[in-house]
Amino acid sequence: MEDVEMDVASPEVMLTFYNRIYPFQSIFNWLNQGHTPTKRFTHREFAFTLQNDVYLRYNSFATYEDLKKQVCQYNPSRFEIGPVYSLRPRDRKTARPGAMVPLERELVFDIDMTDYDSIRTCCSGADICKRCWGFIAAAVHVIDDAIRKQFGYNHLLWVYSGRRGIHLWISDKEALELTDDQRKAIVGWLTVVRAEKSEMAKKTEIHTPLKELPPLLKTALEHLKYTFNDLILEDQDPFSSDEGFEHLLRLITDSGLAARLRDQRKAGSTSKELWLIILKATEGTRILQAMREDIIFHYTYPRLDAEVSKHRNHLLKAPFCVHPKTGRVCVPIDPIQVDDFDPAEVPTVNQLMKEINTANTSTESSSLPDWHKTALRPYIDMLDKHVQGIMDDAKRSKGTDLSW
Repeated sequence: MEDVEMDVASPEVMLTFYNRIYPFQSIFNWLNQGHTPTKRFTHREFAFTLQNDVYLRYNSFATYEDLKKQVCQYNPSRFEIGPVYSLRPRDRKTARPGAMVPLERELVFDIDMTDYDSIRTCCSGADICKRCWGFIAAAVHVIDDAIRKQFGYNHLLWVYSGRRGIHLWISDKEALELTDDQRKAIVGWLTVVRAEKSEMAKKTEIHTPLKELPPLLKTALEHLKYTFNDLILEDQDPFSSDEGFEHLLRLITDSGLAARLRDQRKAGSTSKELWLIILKATEGTRILQAMREDIIFHYTYPRLDAEVSKHRNHLLKAPFCVHPKTGRVCVPIDPIQVDDFDPAEVPTVNQLMKEINTANTSTESSSLPDWHKTALRPYIDMLDKHVQGIMDDAKRSKGTDLSW
């Protein structure tokens, strides 16, 4: 089993990271959607997890300089971003009861590798490697395509969680303004395989066999068929173990086919060999073909943590924070290149410190900001490009009021 290498940072290193590298201005521009502070920043909640695990909520700031000053003072192990409220969160204690309500929030999604533990074979728990990253990559392709085509949202920021998953932040104006009920409806519409909280496989019956798949699933299936072959049958090979085979049998709705699989399975039978038996048995029968498609979805379709997406007052770890267990930075990911992403190659905070110390011995780079001299530069450039797209859209939209 491969694991993401641990490179935990000391509090002293974390303070240097916040002082010299963390892109506070880029984060401000992204949340604020403009260069001059608006309520999208000043009324935004920030929460801090301190080094001793004390959790401080309802912080808010007038400028990104104020945010940086407070972060450097607290030196948290991480901090989270919440909604835009009707008043500044720091003023909540002096406001009348019920006056502070969430008004806006990016639509967010969370995909965690632990929800695939019953079907992945290379790692388990908090561990993740390049092989099981394939499950996350497949999820990104499906969700990114669905969000853009079905809802028309354009400003999607995918961020590696620092250890075993990925977050999606959607910053379109229409997404920001969604109510909790609308968010619940969207995540419900996108959910096919529910995140498993037990070892028992749950049957995934997706569609009425005699009807066509809805457009979302029909499009997803075209991609996931290849993922199933490469990731499940060739790489993970989950059906070859006794436990994995029993998991598969619980998804077989035809008792005759299940019995045939048991009879024809031999010692050393691979997932690919067992799947060929299923393919032959389901040819020409729409009901069995539907069951076969359900199995493909069960093993490859995104497993969303729905609770993260449903409520505007939910907080989510800020991009570019450092994961306290791995020391890795939570960096943005280009969805087009997600298949090539390797969590083990993400910069650690200790690595970044070495890079700026080496670079600062050279007089040629003395005028550049410290992050510009590190492996974090392409990721910050990615965020800045994303922010520019948000601002350009805001300028083109007639009647958009950035002073809100």
